[in-house]
Amino acid sequence: MDIKTATSLRRLRLVSAPEAVSFLILLLCSVLKRTTDFNAVPVMGAIHGVLFVLYVIFWADAWNRTKWPLGTAALYFVLSVLPTGGFFAERKLRREAEDAVIAARARQEGVVNA
Repeated sequence: MDIKTATSLRRLRLVSAPEAVSFLILLLCSVLKRTTDFNAVPVMGAIHGVLFVLYVIFWADAWNRTKWPLGTAALYFVLSVLPTGGFFAERKLRREAEDAVIAARARQEGVVNA
């Protein structure tokens, strides 16, 4: 994996958890808006919107660079629209990055899969 591909996966991973947190907070703010006088929906909506747009941009870049199959790309996109999906995306992306580092080190040391 080249450095640009690793960087694109890292960016996607780093934005996935904050996007999930902002989604959950936005849902909480929506409930509070309807049950109390507290209304933070416009602020949280804007914050979540920016994070979601960043997630989609980084997702498209990662898909382009990694050449994921359609199913994998669709999974990461679906995870972005589920309230806790970003946490699962972050974990899966971290594992993918760790596996890529292990594979790169093995190639560097001349270890070949048997």
